[in-house]
Amino acid sequence: MTGYREHDMTRRQLIRHAGWFGGAVVLTVAGGEVVSHIAGPRDTVAEAAAPTTGALRFVQVSDSHIGFHGPANLDVAGSFTEAIDQVNALGFRPDFVMHSGDLTHLSTTGQFDQVRQMMTRLRTDRVFTVPGEHDSIGDAGRAYRQVFGRGTLGDGWYSFDTHGVHFVALVNTLSLEKLGHLGTEQIDFVRRDLAGQAPDTPIVVFSHIPLFAMYPRWGWSTDDALKVIALLRRFSSVTCLNGHVHQLFTKTEGNITFHSATTTAYPLPKPGRAPAPTPQVVPARQLRAALGIRTVGYRQGDRELAVKDQRLA
Repeated sequence: MTGYREHDMTRRQLIRHAGWFGGAVVLTVAGGEVVSHIAGPRDTVAEAAAPTTGALRFVQVSDSHIGFHGPANLDVAGSFTEAIDQVNALGFRPDFVMHSGDLTHLSTTGQFDQVRQMMTRLRTDRVFTVPGEHDSIGDAGRAYRQVFGRGTLGDGWYSFDTHGVHFVALVNTLSLEKLGHLGTEQIDFVRRDLAGQAPDTPIVVFSHIPLFAMYPRWGWSTDDALKVIALLRRFSSVTCLNGHVHQLFTKTEGNITFHSATTTAYPLPKPGRAPAPTPQVVPARQLRAALGIRTVGYRQGDRELAVKDQRLA
């Protein structure tokens, strides 16, 4: 891709300056080119989310882990409530909110009911979800699908269109050996689903576990994702948004940009900086700086996509 090395330098600078937790990151995709910068004090939420008539504006939240009890966060319900309040105070009504998995910590009926009730407070037209591995404990995701799987296919995957953007929501948390896994049936769904889309249609893909090899040693990758990536290569603009890793990370490969989201529950260590990805205890005053939400805007016609990550602090 023309200018790829230049964009790769921008990505490295972005990671170095934004760090793994917090930091507002704005990414713009225009004409197939990716430009990113660190949001400064003059970058308002509305500006980052393309606030024009007919614009698409949505929010991603992730990894609320309702039901978690531990010193890394003594009140995950409280911090998720703060995240919901932050969404409701953005200054615009999001077209939808996407929760990218690990809604619950132990996938109990009570935890699913609690998070569902909490999300009814979101001031938005629609709420979408994809499951995390914590939403599938012991029952291959059946309890999750009973609450959140209405209208989905297979084990909970689906797609939809709005404002000229095509969205695909994937499930890669059910057949876990070590890495995430999509499976033949779901990959066939993606192939059929994308077949009718024009190459210039902006594509946004949601999953819980990253579709790129962020850190396979900890399972932070999807073993058969390359089969889906191959199907996405013909599109001029593709954005993949995931959760799972509880920290911000951005990677660009040709026409595809991957964004890992932060959490509303507790931080995890940077890859390789600990024996395992276990919940990290930080000073109470620093916890909210490791938690946050993501806003995304798209202005139809200009093919412009803006992503901004905000801390709860």
